[in-house]
Amino acid sequence: MERFAAEMAENRAYLTKLDGAIGDGDHGTNMDRGMKKVLERMEGAESDDIGASLKAVGMALVSSVGGAAGPLYGTFFLQMGQAAAGRSELDLAQFTDALDAGVQGVIKRGKAEPGDKTMVDALLPALDALRQAGPDGDAAAALERAAEAAREGMEATVPLVARKGRASYLGERSAGHQDPGATSSHLLLKTAAEAVARAGAGN
Repeated sequence: MERFAAEMAENRAYLTKLDGAIGDGDHGTNMDRGMKKVLERMEGAESDDIGASLKAVGMALVSSVGGAAGPLYGTFFLQMGQAAAGRSELDLAQFTDALDAGVQGVIKRGKAEPGDKTMVDALLPALDALRQAGPDGDAAAALERAAEAAREGMEATVPLVARKGRASYLGERSAGHQDPGATSSHLLLKTAAEAVARAGAGN
């Protein structure tokens, strides 16, 4: 979460610029503020329950992030937390199941499908990449592939016409712009891959 908060701070202006082209222009600001609240909430927390920690992340985002990002990212982490409840560590299969729960929560909450030009277009390819790695695959390599799949999904939103959210109001004019939600989702998967790789390297 610290790494993702740093990514949101570093990319705040970039995400806001992307959102300014097809949305409210506040995605970067909102995500940066939300992740700062996450760190505040988690500071001093001693629980080794991953599920409880993820639920705390979700609640912090729901309560502090405006627009669609708060409910969607909040749901994502709340559902991941539900799937990981009571666990102090996750193997690759358990992480994949938790991510699956989070993605399904986003799909249900946002009523978005692949190709709608949303964060789902980055999250689903990442999930598929983890599934293909199998439960016994190397976690660092699997997450690296998932992050790459999320990047490809993010870039694939550029030519799409938005069918959900404020961007959909633009109709055909939304084509030619990268979706900000898919971009922040890619950054989340990239962060996770980096964290696991560093942990495996003992850093």
